[in-house]
Amino acid sequence: MFGTVVVGVGIAGLARIRDLMNPMPSSPSEHLKLFGFVSRRSFGNINEAKQISLEDALRNRDIHAAFISTENRSHEETIRMFLEAGKHVLVEYPMALSAKAAHELWEMAEQKGKVLHVEHIELLTEEYKQLKKEVAGKDLVKGTLHFTGSVLDENKSGFPAFSGIARLTWLIDLFGDLTVTSATREKQKDKNYSRMTVHFQTANK
Repeated sequence: MFGTVVVGVGIAGLARIRDLMNPMPSSPSEHLKLFGFVSRRSFGNINEAKQISLEDALRNRDIHAAFISTENRSHEETIRMFLEAGKHVLVEYPMALSAKAAHELWEMAEQKGKVLHVEHIELLTEEYKQLKKEVAGKDLVKGTLHFTGSVLDENKSGFPAFSGIARLTWLIDLFGDLTVTSATREKQKDKNYSRMTVHFQTANK
């Protein structure tokens, strides 16, 4: 059995705990054993998974891999700690708040002989796979991707572009490399409202 720990118990972390506690029959998950979860908040147990300290997760030799599901800004530091402790790491997208930090983490994982895997779960959904089939072989002339959400804490999630970066990866995966041609941001603090509008151009313009 391959020992694992889940770090962070937001929506993604809770889904990880659920799936590790109840793996699909004959799936690779059956070979994973959840030793517990790490959170700044005190929970005790969640679905029979026990809460353990970060120190215990890093020290425990029976834990081979960490699933990191915390806010964007803490990803880099948490990845470094688990790689230093000799653990494999799976982290929710995005891995870090800068390309420089991401490359450093890839190099660190390689030096340690560990797997560092970034998972963008939306790219694995049936809806997205269908969308990819629909655009295959077609030329993009013009298009708009509009999405909304609650206003996030920039101290935890990073600059607003990072709140939407998962959606931007859709576009790159569907249409190839993109160049930013313009970007604007509108804020209305009294209404707790923020909007970012970005225009991109594909390689063939």
